[in-house]
Amino acid sequence: MSDHLVTDAPNAAAEARNRRKIREGLVVSVAMHKTIVITVTDKVRHERYSKTIQRTLRLHVHDEENEAKVGDRVRVMETRPISKLKRWRLVDVVERAR
Repeated sequence: MSDHLVTDAPNAAAEARNRRKIREGLVVSVAMHKTIVITVTDKVRHERYSKTIQRTLRLHVHDEENEAKVGDRVRVMETRPISKLKRWRLVDVVERAR
């Protein structure tokens, strides 16, 4: 038996070679069919003034089952280009909107 692939998770070998970016964000729009728009917010420190700045990135995400709703916190993964704007796909819904 090979010792280098013995791990806790059954998909650990697949995750080790999968270097796709994963982001977590808030769903802001579900107006399109099989597409959601999320915002990913990062807090970064300004290099000169050392003030904390909030940067918001809007991502178009492929949602095959139309399962996400506005206000949900979701996890998305980078993927091949699906359309002009869609470069991400929905992995799972982390938290449902109340």
